[in-house]
Amino acid sequence: MPHLLVAGKLHPSGETLLNELPARGVTVDYVEEISEPSYAPLIHRADALVIRTQPLSAPTIALADNLKVVSRHGVGYDSVDLAALNDRGIALTIVGDVNSVSVAEHAMMQLLAASKRVLHADLSARNPDQWAWRNRLEQQEISGKNLLIIGFGRAGQKLARMAAGFEMKVRAYDPYLQRAGWPNGTVDAVTSLDEGLAWADCISIHVPKAEKPVLGAREIALMKRGCILANTARGGVVDEAALAEALASGQVGAAGIDVFDDEPPVHSALLNCSNAVLSPHIAGLTAECSERMAIASIENALNYLTGTIEKKLIVNPEFAHV
Repeated sequence: MPHLLVAGKLHPSGETLLNELPARGVTVDYVEEISEPSYAPLIHRADALVIRTQPLSAPTIALADNLKVVSRHGVGYDSVDLAALNDRGIALTIVGDVNSVSVAEHAMMQLLAASKRVLHADLSARNPDQWAWRNRLEQQEISGKNLLIIGFGRAGQKLARMAAGFEMKVRAYDPYLQRAGWPNGTVDAVTSLDEGLAWADCISIHVPKAEKPVLGAREIALMKRGCILANTARGGVVDEAALAEALASGQVGAAGIDVFDDEPPVHSALLNCSNAVLSPHIAGLTAECSERMAIASIENALNYLTGTIEKKLIVNPEFAHV
């Protein structure tokens, strides 16, 4: 009888599915708290682990005597020690296209909110002595502006279609797709990031975290002065200190930031930037998306154990046995 460990609170539809599993011959441990110490003592008996955003480190993986698959409740896995999983022959899976609409909508909201200076507008409306802020004309239109999308996967492509509805001129930068084959019927590719940064009035980022920020001080200096930036990707993709300086100087006019180096961002310099619209890593956390992710992550774990999972959902395909 396979045993499933679920680490992190799920959408109610996911909890309903968990309650049905014993009748299907699957036992379950469900830990709602999102921390590594909360689930680590239970991992030794798990055949499969469903995990949300908390870390999965090598010491915890070393305790997993029976673990065969880790199923991420999402598409990112920078909090998981993939090398340690590989050493143990444990597969890692991600959900499919369940959150791209939510992420694209959030990025579009960031671009609009930053361009329209929503935070300043709200403050001005609530304080009569600041009503005259409206006459400074800081708010901008996005129609007709140049939008560079960095990372042209599912969310980036959906954002491109949304931005086209606002009559934005859209181009994208994605070296992987340029090598693998650019999607037909989409926007034009930018072959050089530097070229794209100099062209763009607005930038939206949709790439995984790498060893160094995609946008550091050098890249920010190449942007048009007053550029609008949206980041729904991962903390560390943008150099937070460099961005805070650019927001203070006006090199970046305004920004929408959903992800941070440390979460919650207690010490982030961005907390002091009045021209940054911040959100608590919620781009992919709509009610609809959370339901899809909960169900998909459970199904991925079980389907891996039965050999029926789609291979494209396995991050380390050398451990695919289907």
